[in-house]
Amino acid sequence: MAKTTTFPLRYSAYIISIAGLIISLPITLWAGAGYVIPLIFAGLTTLGTWDLLQRSHTVSRNYPIMANFRYLFESVGPEIRQYFIQSDTEERPFSREQRTIVYQRAKNVLDKRPFGSQLGMYEEGFEWMNHSLTPSKLSSSDFRIVIGKNCDKPYSASVFNISAMSFGSLSANAILSLNSGARKGGFYHDTGEGSISRYHRKPGGDLVWEIGSGYFGCRHPDGSFNPDMFRENACIDQVKMIEVKLSQGAKPGHGGILPGEKVTQEIAEARGVQVGEDCVSPASHSALSNPVELLEFLEQLRELSGGKPVGFKLAIGHPWEWFAIVKAMLATGKKPDFIVVDGGEGGTGAAPLEFINRLGMPMTEALLLVHNTLVGTNLREDIAIGAAGKITSAFNIARTLALGADWCNAARGYMFALGCIQALNCHTGRCPSGIATQDPRRGNKLDVPLKSERVFNYHKNTLDALQNLLEASGLKHPSELGPEHIVRRVSKTEIHSYLDLFPFLEPGALLEGKTGLTVFDKYWEEARPDTFEPPEFILKLRETKLR
Repeated sequence: MAKTTTFPLRYSAYIISIAGLIISLPITLWAGAGYVIPLIFAGLTTLGTWDLLQRSHTVSRNYPIMANFRYLFESVGPEIRQYFIQSDTEERPFSREQRTIVYQRAKNVLDKRPFGSQLGMYEEGFEWMNHSLTPSKLSSSDFRIVIGKNCDKPYSASVFNISAMSFGSLSANAILSLNSGARKGGFYHDTGEGSISRYHRKPGGDLVWEIGSGYFGCRHPDGSFNPDMFRENACIDQVKMIEVKLSQGAKPGHGGILPGEKVTQEIAEARGVQVGEDCVSPASHSALSNPVELLEFLEQLRELSGGKPVGFKLAIGHPWEWFAIVKAMLATGKKPDFIVVDGGEGGTGAAPLEFINRLGMPMTEALLLVHNTLVGTNLREDIAIGAAGKITSAFNIARTLALGADWCNAARGYMFALGCIQALNCHTGRCPSGIATQDPRRGNKLDVPLKSERVFNYHKNTLDALQNLLEASGLKHPSELGPEHIVRRVSKTEIHSYLDLFPFLEPGALLEGKTGLTVFDKYWEEARPDTFEPPEFILKLRETKLR
């Protein structure tokens, strides 16, 4: 191709800037006017010269000055889409309608809608709840369930609580607001694996202490589990339950690190590490290596805590690993008091894109697998199940309980109640609402008395809405919700209730080998209670591509 000899138009902005500087400067000097215009042209000329000389961005070298507009618009693209382009019902990751209902309930303002639904009721995937011609009348929306009924210190929990978010991920004022709201509303606040900070303690709200692979708050200097430190924190009256995190939905099988420069005195105090020291969460636990050791670890924690309910949280991955845990329960007689199922749609402050989008089983399928396995092995009545995964509304709670959960947790819903605007800056420390940041100049702007009231309002008004749904359906308690109450459209002309759409095992069916479900038929018999290792046939498949 012949070399172009004409003047490239892409340099126009740069040439105009130079010309403007050359022309405006002497005129300004001659007229004795202000230097604003020459300074503007000088700045643009400097920018264009830098664009031409730098070697990192080819677009900038080819389009000096003009390329910077492209970077500017790209940087505000999420905000432009969220506020001007995205529809009210498009979930990316939460729709405007979902966020608005949380804002309205948190602010205790009218949450009613005019004219009719904006949802496509004849589109595949649309779901609704069946109502009754004989509605019930309930006196309260303070719905509770007992967790750890066989423990010395069982806990009466709300059916809607604050999911795990650590101090370090959230600001001090955000933690204060969440726990203050939880105290006023009588629901629990999960600490996240960052342990129990002074900001969790100060308001006095109920806590579920989450223990991750870093054993923060109960660790030796080498990162191993410290029973004495655990006992000291676990026996705090405010701590109602202990939750061991095996994995989380947003980044299952992935560890984490809080760089030393972000480890302040307050974070170090809560986590039991040194100021300025990297805060590492390994990908796996050092205190256990197989299903039996997991259950023995839970027993140890229950004893050290003085008989408080102890359980674990996990995102479902390989089914044989989950089956191995259940087989270990059957073999040893040791059981957790509860299991929290974290769906693959869960959120986090920062995670690799592939982990967020493509790793971990979504909550619906994961919850069904856990519930069915426990029912099929006659363990379900002894083990309570919590669930988390994009739960923001009363209907979200109802459908999750209908699938087999006893209660629900939410993280981002309560962040919206605090004022989160879904700016998607959680990983940068530049959260505009002062929630997901450790910058005190941002976090201190969050008004604790106001935001804690909004957390309380959101919980109360959401459960009031759940009460209305239950009354319309003729039910007396969320525990009565079952798969027969939720209906899904599977095509333009076909609908199914969850009871017909999803498989539900009969009690003891798995022990009798009468499931008829592929996942159980394929992996249950092969799973072993003493190891997380894959079945033999899976190992053989990994040795060859000839399958």
